[in-house]
Amino acid sequence: MSTRAGFVALIGEPNAGKSTLLNRMVGAKVSIVTHKVQTTRTRIRGVALEGESQIVFVDTPGLFRPRRRLDRAMVAAAWGGAADADIVVLMIEAHRGLTAGVEAILTSLEERGGGEVALAINKIDRVESPALLALTEELNVRFTFSRTFMISAEKGYGVDDLREWLAGEVPEGPWLYPEDQIADMPMRMIAAEMTREKLTLRLHQELPYQLTVETEGWEEREDGSVRIDQVIYVARDGHKGILLGKKGETIKAVGKLAREEISEFLGRKAHLFLQVKVRTGWLEERERYSEMGLDFSDGAP
Repeated sequence: MSTRAGFVALIGEPNAGKSTLLNRMVGAKVSIVTHKVQTTRTRIRGVALEGESQIVFVDTPGLFRPRRRLDRAMVAAAWGGAADADIVVLMIEAHRGLTAGVEAILTSLEERGGGEVALAINKIDRVESPALLALTEELNVRFTFSRTFMISAEKGYGVDDLREWLAGEVPEGPWLYPEDQIADMPMRMIAAEMTREKLTLRLHQELPYQLTVETEGWEEREDGSVRIDQVIYVARDGHKGILLGKKGETIKAVGKLAREEISEFLGRKAHLFLQVKVRTGWLEERERYSEMGLDFSDGAP
């Protein structure tokens, strides 16, 4: 039986459930999942195996109307991921339906033309069956999708069907990654993403989009554990106080949760040390974008 391998891009509006689906498909947490929108900045590739097929997922940032350089770079990365893929899966939220944002994405897909596009209607547990069927019909009239899947990425409904279909659709050819690899994002970046997720969940204000986390040190220890030093960059002095919290409680709590998750992911003990630094212009620094795997020039107005 011949092997198959190919790239699949998950696209959609922010919070459509792309990261949740990726993590469910791959079986490990590789893309930051929070209830806040715009949390995926980097094109993380998760690798799923289904029979003789290797499916390489490009988890793109949510497509939205960009305002700042960072936003513009994220949207450019999302469309870049779609252009590189063999199959595009457009995810929409069942309870939100055909929004202006989805309409804009469909228009862009039509203009770009090219490969196969499947529709995944997510969060189907939030709507009644008649509304779901009407939405499916409306969307398939609006755009010619190869297939339509009704799923709940969070609960797992319909996910196996989607993965099996993708496995049969990716091109024949050798596998692109070693069998035991689940993401081509360096561990340093995955660890930074995990810390940023904990910060985003803890701080519900606008602040998380004004911060970034970088892994500055990674030291393998003789006892098999690893020491990880990370810096959290914020844009203003006032943000530093919010991050630290009263008597350092916030940063301690975030560090504990991130350390536990990183340790579980690595399968060994991790010692995590966090520092907070103020860099007023980090949103305009080329180096910060490189750390996030984004193209600084894509953010130019």
